[in-house]
Amino acid sequence: MNWNQALKSYQQYLLLERSLAAPSIEAYTSDVSKLMHFSQDQLQLSSPTEITSQHFQNFLAHLFDLGLSAHTQGRIISGNKGFFQFLLLEKAIPSNPLELIEGPRLGRKLPDVLSIEEVGKVIDAVDRSKPQGARNVAILETLYGCGLRVSEVCNLRLSGLHFDDGFVRVIGKGNKERLVPAGGAMMRAVLHYIEEDRGRQGIKDGDEDIVFLNHRGGGMSRVAIFNIVKETCIFAGVRKKVSPHTFRHSFATHLVEAGADLRAVQDMLGHESITTTEIYTHLDRSFLREEFGRYHPRGKK
Repeated sequence: MNWNQALKSYQQYLLLERSLAAPSIEAYTSDVSKLMHFSQDQLQLSSPTEITSQHFQNFLAHLFDLGLSAHTQGRIISGNKGFFQFLLLEKAIPSNPLELIEGPRLGRKLPDVLSIEEVGKVIDAVDRSKPQGARNVAILETLYGCGLRVSEVCNLRLSGLHFDDGFVRVIGKGNKERLVPAGGAMMRAVLHYIEEDRGRQGIKDGDEDIVFLNHRGGGMSRVAIFNIVKETCIFAGVRKKVSPHTFRHSFATHLVEAGADLRAVQDMLGHESITTTEIYTHLDRSFLREEFGRYHPRGKK
């Protein structure tokens, strides 16, 4: 099995068995391709089955010399570990040579969040007199009210709105479906948009089931929603660097701060691992201040 054969088989595995989307498959195979090129050019190895732990250590030294960040190095290590785990499952290798390889220690970067007051300020800043005002309010309420990714908002379907039961059905990463609770403010805003504005415009063939439409009657793009968020925040006077994902972070942070169960938040966000969700436990600033003031000898006001 040469490198090209192994990579092709790995791509099929990611597509058919892991059900990953094309961008994810491209990212995984890109990390493996870096090792492939290094192995062929520097080590003269024609097959991944020849790779040893020492070979991979040499590859890591090469990445370090290139000046890649610790985060990028860690991602490449993780991607290649998955590739060799696949080869192990296929019985192409007797053991995973990367099993004991550790990635660089990464500092945990806490995401930016909006306060509850800032969220309200941004939503209130939307000019509802404009033709797309109701739609933009509904988009912002959906980003914050359901904690969706921007791609999930773009792909939200009318057939996925189960407002009688208080849920929306979302297609997330890897085409995985999940049900997310829909709050009253979000449902009111979306229904108002559907009943008032959306019903008045022509809709492109094939996009009849898409909830949020652009002025031409087609589905919204990620860039368009980024621009809506950016422009509305500027108009609202919010100086933070805000993106659609900031509303998702704020959704999760406010739930955790209010005492929501972490597993429930994990399910709502569609995180595969609870570790990803745990970052929001580090954002409960009011709890930290309270504990500091209670127990530190010079912490009391």
